Amino acid sequence: MKSTAVAHPIQGLIKYHGLKDIKLRIPFHDSISVCIGALHTATTVETASSLNQDLIIINGKRAEGNEFRRVQMVFDKIRSITGYSKYFKTVTQNSVTGGKGLGFSASGFAALGVAACAALEFDIDYMALSELVRLGAGSATRSLAGSFAIWYADKNGKSYAEPIVEPNAFDFSMVIVPVSASIKTDEAHNEVLSSPMFKARLEHVAKLVKTMKNAIKTGNLATIGRLAEEDSLSLHASTMTGKTHMILWEPETIRIIKAVQQMRLEGIPVWYSIDTGPSVFLNTYTSNMDTVAERLHNLGFSNTIKSKVGGRPFLIDKHLF
Repeated sequence: MKSTAVAHPIQGLIKYHGLKDIKLRIPFHDSISVCIGALHTATTVETASSLNQDLIIINGKRAEGNEFRRVQMVFDKIRSITGYSKYFKTVTQNSVTGGKGLGFSASGFAALGVAACAALEFDIDYMALSELVRLGAGSATRSLAGSFAIWYADKNGKSYAEPIVEPNAFDFSMVIVPVSASIKTDEAHNEVLSSPMFKARLEHVAKLVKTMKNAIKTGNLATIGRLAEEDSLSLHASTMTGKTHMILWEPETIRIIKAVQQMRLEGIPVWYSIDTGPSVFLNTYTSNMDTVAERLHNLGFSNTIKSKVGGRPFLIDKHLF
């Protein structure tokens, strides 16, 4: 059997950083994100009895090392709960391959879980699927939930995500600037644990999550944008003060931050958000999206992406192989 799923990557609004349980990918605290409707990952999974191991191809390259192990961990869990004893062939393709910190690991593993269960015709309940895709990437839980979603670190003994509102609940748009880097997200998650600021972040983030959730429920974009900025700075400050002083930003990142600050001085409601990488999300009202994108284009950023909020993963008939 062969199935293909499409999922949207996420922008972290209140971001998770660091893992309490690395193997099970359990975070230290709850987190909130929004799905990016303009971007997607398509993943085809086929049951392949002729293979002697799983075959995993990501963006045209055969997965190896840790990348392979993360996908295999999800497949191994699927095998254990379904009784399927053979291997899988999977091909996955992101709609954008340049830029770091765009949330594609989230959409990749959300699409993988949906496609693999469909290929096996396995009727898995939502919460179990959320915990399954989390084994590959924690944020995949929020990509699976779609829209604005909250990922619980521990809710009644489980770690999963659920949507807060529907994708079109209020006026919210993004302008995204992909910026390339070679850093691995897991390296940053490990680094932050050695920061003297990490404990302070953990003490502060619970309040941010509660306030952000309320802002999303009431459609308060100004509060959403302000809190996402504040949390971005907190996350990167913690990373920069770890044992190796890891700096994830690139010069382009700083230029965009300065541009956002200038636009706000001119009365344009726009706020920046930066996940674990140098790429930047600019959150604004839909009526301001073109203006924001044009300002960035005038600064030399020709690769901007305009987006509204994306929904949950879905199956399609067009396969990648």
